[in-house]
Amino acid sequence: MSAVQRFHEAANDALVKLSEYCLPGAKLALIIVTPGEPERDLILEDQGLDRNEVVSALRRRGLSIDGDNAYKRDLLDAVVGALAVGAQNRNPPPSGHWGQRFWDIGREERALTDELVEALKLTRENLRACQATIHLCGGFDPAYVNDAQAAMKVADAVLAKTSE
Repeated sequence: MSAVQRFHEAANDALVKLSEYCLPGAKLALIIVTPGEPERDLILEDQGLDRNEVVSALRRRGLSIDGDNAYKRDLLDAVVGALAVGAQNRNPPPSGHWGQRFWDIGREERALTDELVEALKLTRENLRACQATIHLCGGFDPAYVNDAQAAMKVADAVLAKTSE
């Protein structure tokens, strides 16, 4: 029997003995982490153990959402992806998937942006029409004309960033 097999057997026996001292319904898990060598990590767990409960227990004991780990990076990459494809109105998640919430947020934000762009275009066109009228009529305060022309330049710069 290899050293790894002997270790597994000894650890399992120890967990069985420890479980006799646990509160009713409690579940045990043994996790051995080998930094830099994830292939050597070891997880032994009771039957029926809910791994989400293990994570919740670790959080209650100080595991922070601020720490860096691959799981959180992958999860947040998935959230950012759902926001992005939602904004593009492409590739919706399957019905009932947790990512639907983020896809919907991306879609709603894009719709709001599109609505604001249309409002800005309308406002810019009305301002241009007012400027044309002022130019033809004469006699208005030049400061108003200058401020309105500056506002039109700002609107033009923002509109130039949007896709048609």
